[in-house]
Amino acid sequence: MKNKVITMVCVAGVGFLGLGFMLGKNYEKISTETISHAEHILGMSFSPAEKDSMIGNLERQLQSYEALRKYTLPNEVAPVMAFNPLPKDFSPSIDQQALDWNFERKSVLEINEIDIAFTPVSTLSTWVKNGDITSEKLTSIFLDRLKTHGDTLQLLITLMEDEALERAREMDREIQAGNYRGPLHGIPYGIKDLFAVKGTKTTWGATPFKDQEIDETATVVEKLDEAGGVLLAKFTLGALAMGDVWYGGVTKNPWNLEQGASGSSAGSAAAVSAGLIPYAIGTETLGSIVSPSTRNGVTGLRPTFGRVSRHGAMALSWTMDKVGPIGRTAEDNAIVLAAINGKDERDRSTIQAAFNYDAAKSIKDLKIGYFDKFFEKAHENDKRVLEDLRELGLELHPVDLKTSVDPSGMSIMLMAEGAAAFDELTRSGQDDLLVAQHKNAWPNLFRAARFIPAVEYIQASRQRAVLIEEMHELFSEYDVIITPTYGGNQLLITNLTGHPALCLPNGFGENGSPTSITFLANLFDEEKLIMLGKAYQEKTEWEEKRPPLFSEN
Repeated sequence: MKNKVITMVCVAGVGFLGLGFMLGKNYEKISTETISHAEHILGMSFSPAEKDSMIGNLERQLQSYEALRKYTLPNEVAPVMAFNPLPKDFSPSIDQQALDWNFERKSVLEINEIDIAFTPVSTLSTWVKNGDITSEKLTSIFLDRLKTHGDTLQLLITLMEDEALERAREMDREIQAGNYRGPLHGIPYGIKDLFAVKGTKTTWGATPFKDQEIDETATVVEKLDEAGGVLLAKFTLGALAMGDVWYGGVTKNPWNLEQGASGSSAGSAAAVSAGLIPYAIGTETLGSIVSPSTRNGVTGLRPTFGRVSRHGAMALSWTMDKVGPIGRTAEDNAIVLAAINGKDERDRSTIQAAFNYDAAKSIKDLKIGYFDKFFEKAHENDKRVLEDLRELGLELHPVDLKTSVDPSGMSIMLMAEGAAAFDELTRSGQDDLLVAQHKNAWPNLFRAARFIPAVEYIQASRQRAVLIEEMHELFSEYDVIITPTYGGNQLLITNLTGHPALCLPNGFGENGSPTSITFLANLFDEEKLIMLGKAYQEKTEWEEKRPPLFSEN
């Protein structure tokens, strides 16, 4: 009976991406009967003659699968087909101009350490540059807070105390010598623990990898190092980039310790929210920057797909993974994006594009739309955002989000790519070591993905090309489109098409947890998101709110 079950599983997977994880050489000969069982999973039917004619080809395909599985692929090896989100006849500007930040100068005198901990990067930057505070002092403040509150929030994987202090002293010496690298010079930061850093563990939040060391440093960390950043910590993520459950516990929401921080960039968002770090780096495949930014009341920027290199980061979906900053303000996100932006030959999906933010530009020049149907049943906090923007003198245009293709079917691409990225984990049975084992947890999703037909994956990719063109047509008419963060299917659509999103706090729900609004823009138009986001935050000040448990003297 066991052999028969294995045979049915294998045959059901014929023609599927990475199918037959139970496949071994101990299977019965394929028959028309086993093909009949497979039809139910395929959602197709074949005549007896057609089934009989398939048998030889199916047996040869099984041999091909066996041959493929003899080679173990490291997670960092990407498919030869790289996803490109650019529509026809569109390419981003590569004319990089000098950035004009025009930071407001604020005094550091008589500000206590807790106030410093919740100060935006833009202000910390002017203090460090002008010698009002040293990088070493700043680093010490955040190290102390991480050591004090890290366990409470269950957000810390690795604290790099000695390395950070030495780095901070180095940055102070450079400033004293007149060598100022820019607005991130001497500013502490943290990263999600799916980025490799030489000499540290890179656990991916998952038990099978909790002692893993990768002998390289991610490009995003190298770029922040060049900008003068001081890396303090590696933060938790939901195992293999899902949720807030990791091998050591559940990362907590600083506003409500009975609630998880959401994920998968849980540790990064919670640390910024609690004032344990000025900014952190997260990643998003389908909501992993947006969701924890919402839950923790911070500002997250999901850049255009291809703008920021993923070299040295764990791969979940080669066509959907994106790297972006999580900070206190939209302006802080812009400062970080300017440093990490750029093409990288080690990541073939990266696209050369300028990031030309200019603080002097007026938001009155922006044409702004909003998905009106999504606001009909939206939270009052979301509706108030529209009124706040109108009070700034902006005209808002109703927009309807319609597509000729159904984006829900394209989610199989994420499932198939994730199953391929962790093929060995599934086939070895080590997926049983992951903490989350419910029906919609990765172990079961990866197993189910073995039965996704390769033909359907390719059809999804082709329909995705149609979706890209339709969304480009929509966004070409507007500079920014406003949406409730979880309105309709926009989160799935824009992650599939690679469009950038800025997620900002806009108040609190009845349970006391933060809520958010999302601004969307065309590919590589992040500067427009920052312009509008900064104006909104200057008017509303939601980004200045602090979790009470972490803002007491």
